[in-house]
Amino acid sequence: MTVEQGSAVDSGGQQGDPESGPRFPPGAQIVVRDEEWLVRNATRTADDGDRIEAVGISEFVRDQEAVFFTGLDEVELMDPRRTRLISDDSPNFRRGRLFLEAVLRKTPLPQSERGLALADTFLLDALPYQQRPAQLALSGRNLRPRMLIADVVGLGKTLEIGLTLAELIRRGRGERILVVTPQHVLEQFQHELWTRFAIPLIRLDSVGIERIQREIPAGRNPFTYFKRVIVSIDTLKNTDQYKHHLERITWDAVVIDESHNLINRGSLRNQLAQLLAPRTDALILASATPHNGDARSFAELIRLLDPAAIPDPERYDADDIRHLFIRRTKVSPEVRDRMRGQWADRGPSRSVHCPARPAEEKIFEELAQVWLPAEGASVSDSRLFPYTLLKSFLSSHVALTATVDARIKNLTAKDAAVSGAHGAEVAALQRLKGLAEGMTEADSAKFAGLVEQLREIGVGPGSETRVVVFSERVHTLEWLRKVVPPALGFKGRAAEDAARVMHGGLTDEQQMSRVEEFGLADTPVRILFTGDVASEGVNLHRQCHHLVHYDVPWSLIRIEQRNGRIDRYGQTHQPQFRALILTSEVPDAKDDRTVAERLLEREDEAHRSLGTAEAVSGLYRAEAEEKSLVQDLLRGRSVDESLEASATSGGDAADFLADFFGSVDPTLDPVADSLIDTDSEEVSGIGDGDTGSAPPRADVPRLFASTREFVEEALREVFPDTQRQLDLDQDPDTGLISFRPPTDLTHRLKTLPPDYRREQRLHDRLLVTFNRKLADLSLARARSSSASSWPEISLLTDLHPVVEWLTDKVLVRLGRQEAPVITADVAAPTYLIQGVYSNALGRPTVVKWMAVTGRDVTDDMVGTLRRAGVGPTMANPLRTHDLDALNAGIPDALQAAEEFLGHRRAEWDRALEGPIRQYKERLRVWEQPTLTGERTRHRLDRLADLADSLLTKGRPMLRVLAVLDSAADRA
Repeated sequence: MTVEQGSAVDSGGQQGDPESGPRFPPGAQIVVRDEEWLVRNATRTADDGDRIEAVGISEFVRDQEAVFFTGLDEVELMDPRRTRLISDDSPNFRRGRLFLEAVLRKTPLPQSERGLALADTFLLDALPYQQRPAQLALSGRNLRPRMLIADVVGLGKTLEIGLTLAELIRRGRGERILVVTPQHVLEQFQHELWTRFAIPLIRLDSVGIERIQREIPAGRNPFTYFKRVIVSIDTLKNTDQYKHHLERITWDAVVIDESHNLINRGSLRNQLAQLLAPRTDALILASATPHNGDARSFAELIRLLDPAAIPDPERYDADDIRHLFIRRTKVSPEVRDRMRGQWADRGPSRSVHCPARPAEEKIFEELAQVWLPAEGASVSDSRLFPYTLLKSFLSSHVALTATVDARIKNLTAKDAAVSGAHGAEVAALQRLKGLAEGMTEADSAKFAGLVEQLREIGVGPGSETRVVVFSERVHTLEWLRKVVPPALGFKGRAAEDAARVMHGGLTDEQQMSRVEEFGLADTPVRILFTGDVASEGVNLHRQCHHLVHYDVPWSLIRIEQRNGRIDRYGQTHQPQFRALILTSEVPDAKDDRTVAERLLEREDEAHRSLGTAEAVSGLYRAEAEEKSLVQDLLRGRSVDESLEASATSGGDAADFLADFFGSVDPTLDPVADSLIDTDSEEVSGIGDGDTGSAPPRADVPRLFASTREFVEEALREVFPDTQRQLDLDQDPDTGLISFRPPTDLTHRLKTLPPDYRREQRLHDRLLVTFNRKLADLSLARARSSSASSWPEISLLTDLHPVVEWLTDKVLVRLGRQEAPVITADVAAPTYLIQGVYSNALGRPTVVKWMAVTGRDVTDDMVGTLRRAGVGPTMANPLRTHDLDALNAGIPDALQAAEEFLGHRRAEWDRALEGPIRQYKERLRVWEQPTLTGERTRHRLDRLADLADSLLTKGRPMLRVLAVLDSAADRA
């Protein structure tokens, strides 16, 4: 029997309703082109029926991966009535028990299951606050798993994303994943998702895409070559180059990190987001600073997640988007209470005064007398440039020289004769340049102050202490790289190795290399001189808890972002901050006390009271903060007056955004309001107002007590002689498992990061463990090694390729459409049947594991097995079963199971209909102010169709899994 043009075979052997969606659940066996295949995943397509990802199990195609379309191929899904029962002759009925467990593991959890299934199984602390985003994504308030994670710097957004993706994968909604990040955090993000969650991402930076395109056939879409990829936004934003590839592919989940970069409408980044958003089911945006102070721009970002969330971008409030948004700070009750003792409290921001030296005082005098305008002067672009000169000088004399040279070049290009006003300005610039060029490091008070502070911190030859030094100016960074190590006593090669520079002018590979070197304990790098390219998303806290601002950005947001590089989850030492403050005795001089020192104080005050300094100015963008501040200095305002004026000038928009970002009320639960389904009165979030309680756990049926027990039994079943077949060694004391991967597993490992495969020589030997302490020690050891940041030993989670490989191996131990008969303590033959209702997208809406005895049906298959004594200690008496009689009972058992499901379907549907009804009501409200054209009407219809597609369709897919037969002889 075949399935053609997207139709399906139901339990009666007839073609089912095409509207019921795909009927090929993961773990099912199909026949295509006269070969047997195991279904891994199936989804409905617009034109070609069902898209089925499968792996070969018959001899000719064994372990080969393939994709079939029911519109192009004849696909046979076994009629469950034709199931062939076989006696399980394995010790302790191991083969049958493993088969049942494998089917349980391969079957996606239904969309009605809101609890977390995997949150406690990964290589990280079980912190409820980091599990909240996954809880929100599954809460039922969202039609699809779409949200903005806006936790402030350092709380662990990458871990929150990993947990969310893991839950989606367990539900069959995470097969195809695209992660988009800034280029300098590509490897860091990739590293965290593999080492913590066993989620492999292939890095497709510019070099990676070129490599893939050399390996695949000409014209092949590089984003279909691997299912889970990570790519930099700088690579992908060139939509002209990649648009035709991206338009031809859909994703289960797209993650966009640092998503505040998407806001500017019309920018390449915004165009990329607009292209990706409608082509993915799940969309996760992450940013500690997710808006630019403009409510309309923020609405555009939210509309990427849900176009119907905000009917009017000019008028909306927090309640409109609570189901799409989550934000906590370090002082949020749940974070504060849980992290006590696990995240060192932040140290003070210490201002180190550096009295200007004579050569510097001459420049201060020149700037005060010639360049800096009198207070109260009019504001214009030409009046802003003197502050550019001042900021360059407060960075270093080399930065000032570079700024002057650039200005002279620009003026002379405009006016070759250099006459009139330009001529006077160029002459003044030449005087300033002469003063700066005459300086050396001996004339720099900040340089002397930096060396003194580094010595006080303990940086020097023979010391393990590390420090990160920030500056806004590339010329300052390059100069410090040359002069600081020798001044600290580093000589020769040691001076070269002691420091690294990172800034936006480096390639993505160079930036990632700098971060990795600084984070490995046994590299010789002691100082990282970096620009603000490292102020977003980069982990610099692994081996470092000292940070020095060589110059201070005129932005509270930027200061906070810098400090967050070492003040973040996982920091075991108190973060220490210093800022070099250049002071002057010249009358009317504007030195670092004018702006920088006061901003440092305000950032520190806001961080301790609110958990973030973001809302202090009311501007929410570093560039806007700096520009506003300079303009207010021109008007004669102080820093405090400027911040107050900015915070009160935003009006309603500022007040609205402050509801989200401005403060944290310690008496309020940070996320519970977002997780209450008002329609069903179901609280999916924090119970009883307890901000420390863990999110609810999923009811996941299991026959084996743990993944470890399942894997050990599976190895014994699939490889009876593991020593000979796998060269497997297992250390009972440490829990280390070492073996040589067979060819089919090696093929699967190609989805792992290439650097990891190469450095750890995975094709020769795999080192894995169930011992979390051993895996954590291996990860810590990798961070202390210059050879590789990838750990030798990986933790075997449910998502690990080795566990998935063994699960598939178990499934194919039985032949085509075979089911085992297990001798058990039952009064009459009991048929174990899987029943799955699906929606039009092919995703399970209801999954039931039934036990059918005569006409009696229960949906507690696991309980039935336990009551019948099925377990690892049961003996196999090798009883002869009447297989003909048992086979004859299959049709009646299937009919009873389908009737059982049909009688309860309406009850199960109600749990799905509530959120969908609410969403369609939002669409109706959205339609009124926005329905202005055919394009909008089409979009509205598409969203309504999407809502309807999530409802259960058609008849259930039924599958006979096993039969329990009595040990007693019957007359």
